[in-house]
Amino acid sequence: MTATVTELKTPLSQPQLQAAFYDLDEHDHPEGGSTMLGFWMYLMSDCLIFAMLFAAYGVLGGNLAAGPGPKDLFDLKLVGVNTAMLLFSSITYGFAMLAMEKNQKGATQAWLLVTAVFGAAFLSIELYEFHHMIGEGAGPWRSGFLTAFFSLVGTHGLHVTFGLIWLFTLVVQVGKKGLVPANKRRLMCLSLFWHFLDVIWIGVFTFVYLMGML
Repeated sequence: MTATVTELKTPLSQPQLQAAFYDLDEHDHPEGGSTMLGFWMYLMSDCLIFAMLFAAYGVLGGNLAAGPGPKDLFDLKLVGVNTAMLLFSSITYGFAMLAMEKNQKGATQAWLLVTAVFGAAFLSIELYEFHHMIGEGAGPWRSGFLTAFFSLVGTHGLHVTFGLIWLFTLVVQVGKKGLVPANKRRLMCLSLFWHFLDVIWIGVFTFVYLMGML
């Protein structure tokens, strides 16, 4: 009887009976698929942020508090030039993507730098506009209209600033590692981000500046 019990216990001590709590067969994942999905989710969250800022401007845009309004502050010619700078930057980024598809490393970097020049020009004009308005006493603390204006336009300008930092980072990475698949994927993500900012600015130009002057 004792021998039988021993025989029953012996197999239980063998290592092959130990349970495994992990999958030995890993599944293949498409290259960069999760990165693009995550970036699209980020863009959707950014859309919500700008939607709230547009809504706030729609509510507060008429609250001037006996202060200056859009017709007193906006210079459509200057804003038109500013808009052209951002639209030109979108075109030049498109040329950068075409050069990337042809694996032309130098041309890709050159068009990225041209894009950065137009983006920096856009930011410079915007900062000049802000400085001029604040110098006339029309800062974001003056009225609900100005608070909503500086919040919406300033948030967009902050996104352009981060886009420029990202752009210069990619210029360096392409210079060091070339147009490897990872860098191409990053350039595609920045392309989506940059064109997204163009679309948002068209909304700002129409809803804030043009409608404000009517």
